[in-house]
Amino acid sequence: MRILTIHADYIEVEPKKKAIKDAEELKAKGPERYEEVLVVFTAVEDGDEEAVMAERLAQEAISVADQVKTKAILIYPLVHLTSKPSKPAIARKVVEGAEKLLNAKGYQASHSPFGWYKGYTLKCKGHPLSELSRELHGAGAAKVDVKPGEVEVVSKSLQQENQLKSHFHIMDLEGNLHDTEKFDYGKNIALKKLATYETKKVRAYEKEPPHIKIMKEHSLINYEPGSDSGNFRILPKGRLVKKLLDRTITEWCIAHGAMEVETPLMYDYEHPSLKKYMNRFPARQYVVLSDEKKLFLRFAACFGQFLIAHDMVFSRRHLPMKMFELTRYSFRREQSGELAGLKRLRAFTMPDMHTFAADMGQAKDEFEQQYDMGLKWNRMLELDTEVAFRIQDDFFKENKDWYMGMVRRGGKPILVELFKERYAYFITKFEFNFIDSMDKASALTTVQIDVENADTYDINFVDHDGSKKRPLILHASISGSTERVIYALLEKEAMEMAKGKKAMLPVWLSPTQIRLIPVGEGHKEHMRKLFGELNARNVRVDMDDRDEPLGKKIRDAQMEWVPFMVVIGDKEIQSGKLAVTIRSSDQKKDMGVDELAAMVEKENAGKPFEKLSLPAELSKRPII
Repeated sequence: MRILTIHADYIEVEPKKKAIKDAEELKAKGPERYEEVLVVFTAVEDGDEEAVMAERLAQEAISVADQVKTKAILIYPLVHLTSKPSKPAIARKVVEGAEKLLNAKGYQASHSPFGWYKGYTLKCKGHPLSELSRELHGAGAAKVDVKPGEVEVVSKSLQQENQLKSHFHIMDLEGNLHDTEKFDYGKNIALKKLATYETKKVRAYEKEPPHIKIMKEHSLINYEPGSDSGNFRILPKGRLVKKLLDRTITEWCIAHGAMEVETPLMYDYEHPSLKKYMNRFPARQYVVLSDEKKLFLRFAACFGQFLIAHDMVFSRRHLPMKMFELTRYSFRREQSGELAGLKRLRAFTMPDMHTFAADMGQAKDEFEQQYDMGLKWNRMLELDTEVAFRIQDDFFKENKDWYMGMVRRGGKPILVELFKERYAYFITKFEFNFIDSMDKASALTTVQIDVENADTYDINFVDHDGSKKRPLILHASISGSTERVIYALLEKEAMEMAKGKKAMLPVWLSPTQIRLIPVGEGHKEHMRKLFGELNARNVRVDMDDRDEPLGKKIRDAQMEWVPFMVVIGDKEIQSGKLAVTIRSSDQKKDMGVDELAAMVEKENAGKPFEKLSLPAELSKRPII
């Protein structure tokens, strides 16, 4: 909101003609004169909330009126103070709401007719405080600079999160809470790093995190200069890795009983349920204009799934009921200084599952099961994570033993954040945090128990007695965003390389699993024969048929972290055996084709399989 205040000897206002269809009806005809008055020219802006901004306008008017020692205040709607006006109905409610508040506090407040072209004559007093301008930001509609001349609407929850007063503790395996500064971490160095990250809140990187260099060197993912910051191009090898992760988590969630759905990418700002939810979700949004309608790009699958649930008919016997969507994409307009490669993006793929539970007992059971899924997922990827629980004080006191059970299953102490007041819709949540090479933490697995949104979206189930009840809702991303999983995998390998070890993606995620390398031109025919045999199996195999020295071909395979490298020369053709270098153990072993294929297939077992969408011959691949 923008205001211009004028301390005037008088102002005379005369309505001339209606400017909008819904202009207010005039209380009196002809001009009206106001003496010894503070005139507050007011423009309510897009994104301003009615109740919040009415109070802010009243507060600012009182502040100036008291300084110039007047009780008479005229609020004069003047849309031309801004290039981004709100809808007239909202502006009118703000103006009338502020007027009501001012009168309740003992001021003689009024407003000039809303929605009219008006003529006015004004005499300004001309003292130092007689002309002032302000830009007002409501507590629930804060704005931050995006670039000169633009502002970004920030949710009420995000601002409350920034102002949240909470306390961090370490919970040991016996359930004791310790001060994060005094706890003896011993070998739990990563937990200490998480506690420092959360308490000191130093989010920015001092230098580029190493996964960015790795993702570029391996032609997995790169920046897209033709898009907004935080939006990436996914290259063929990266697409393969991402697709395998996407398929795996989708299969896990469906196996857990979730119904898979697909929902729109954008939603209406003015939808009552969505508008309320947005102010309880700590995220910034992209805005899209369509004709006269303002839309926002979704930052999660919650909107679509909750609207589906609102329209569904279900009863207690259907619960717990789960819904899943792999959102490609979700959008959050993170601040530029917070963007960091694949760790924090503005467009990302989020595997998003929601569970509708009949009561808190059922919600806790599901919460616990999904905690166990998170343990299993991250162990499957061989990612070391540190668990953090975020809990409202009273809920923690009532359920401490329950939390202790989960901590013990994790097998090591955890970080606990306790807060007295909820700043968002959840009463408790957990996160599995990966600590990267620069001691920054990133939440991967996360699950929350939501105690608000069944009301917000009017979601009901029919209980045994025929009455309608509100379910509790669990928000879960068992893996975290797919891009962030890739970030964690690459950062893990960067840390391995820093220790002098060989880096390697899990075999089932490696774009090339087997590389065939001929010693010379005369060995290429046999190489192609072997390729045909291996390619018929569930393995990803390619051929380095380039006219390059053998040493360079071997080095290139090593640089690409190829798990199994096969050199083919006279000896291999004569013996019928393959000379295989196994990257994980740095062993060289003679193997048959079937033995090698079986070894790779064992690594792929129980996981999705895809072929690489690049030519099998390296000589035919473009440089990416």
